Amino acid sequence: MTDRTPAPESGGEPLDLDRQAREVTRGVRPGSRDGRETEVVTLTQSHPVGREQLWAACTTVEGLARWMPPVSGELREGGRYQLDGNAGGRILRCDPPRSFTATWEYGGDTSWVTATVEPDPDDTARARLTLEHASVPDPAFRARYGPGATGVGWDLALSALAAHLAGAAASAGPDSAATDPAYQRFVAATATAWAEQDIVAGSPAEAARDAGRRTTAFFTGAPEPGDG
Repeated sequence: MTDRTPAPESGGEPLDLDRQAREVTRGVRPGSRDGRETEVVTLTQSHPVGREQLWAACTTVEGLARWMPPVSGELREGGRYQLDGNAGGRILRCDPPRSFTATWEYGGDTSWVTATVEPDPDDTARARLTLEHASVPDPAFRARYGPGATGVGWDLALSALAAHLAGAAASAGPDSAATDPAYQRFVAATATAWAEQDIVAGSPAEAARDAGRRTTAFFTGAPEPGDG
């Protein structure tokens, strides 16, 4: 969707995951798509780069490879993309360097991702990314894990983006689940934050927090509460 590539080179000190968990603003709200009710999870974070640089990190093969699985396809409006071993889809709309919307097709399900890049209103030297993922939730899965199943996955991805843009070493990933206390704290903190947003959106508090604990267990490989 652009030919520009991002400049920062990752590999410095590890990203502070405790701080990263606090840097993201999260939200959960209802929506609709093609006549169907959806749930929209939203993540917003400001980065120490300009708008063009942040846009390039989210829209070029080279940029995406720094924080997402390798991507192939045509990164343009109407084109199809495929993340290696992950989701693929079609780019429905692209308005560089402002926003794009794409389908997110995985496991036989289709959802929709919109990314918006804009100057940080509090610091024009920085740029802000807002990512919205709208899906039609499976009721049983939604009841078990809440919005954190989608939200924590994006929190992990955005931690890698933050590390890349700050020139830090990425430090959050499933390979760290069993041995890295920082990763475990990060997952617990973000899953808890999603549970609290679920409560704000109207879910019963006890059910939302139970779902948050199950989400933490899922991402860290621990037994889920109630599973023995």
